Parts: sequence; C-alpha cells; structure tokens
Amino acid sequence: MTMFLDSSPGELVDLPHAGSGLEHPLVFDSAAKEIQQLAVEGRVEVVQQRVTAVGDETLIEDLRFRRLS
Repeated sequence: MTMFLDSSPGELVDLPHAGSGLEHPLVFDSAAKEIQQLAVEGRVEVVQQRVTAVGDETLIEDLRFRRLS
C-alpha cells in the first residue's frame, strides 16, 4: 500500500525487489495481490506482471502498475 500512496496519478511504478521489504518471493506475491485488489477497485491499472508456477500454486514475480486515483 505504501507504493500506491507514494505514487502520483498516472505514474508507472514497479514493485521493488532487492533491498526492500518485498525481497522474499512470498512477501512480494502478497503485496502484488494487494495491488491487484486495488485494480479490481478501479484505483490502479496493472500494466505488466510476470507469474511463475511453484508446485500447484502461482507466484507473482514482477508487477508494474499505474495509479489512477
């Protein structure tokens, strides 16, 4: 949510990996899913994402979004 709040409307934002609290893949996936929920609410547009299969589940590895509001 911090990435969303720190961004400006229209700005493209990549969720960070290395050197951030999102460095662990499961934490990154959780944060990316929060951004996806904001997209469902019409607050952001997910511009690009990369997903990988891990066993029976998928993890979001990269996510870029644009804040709409």
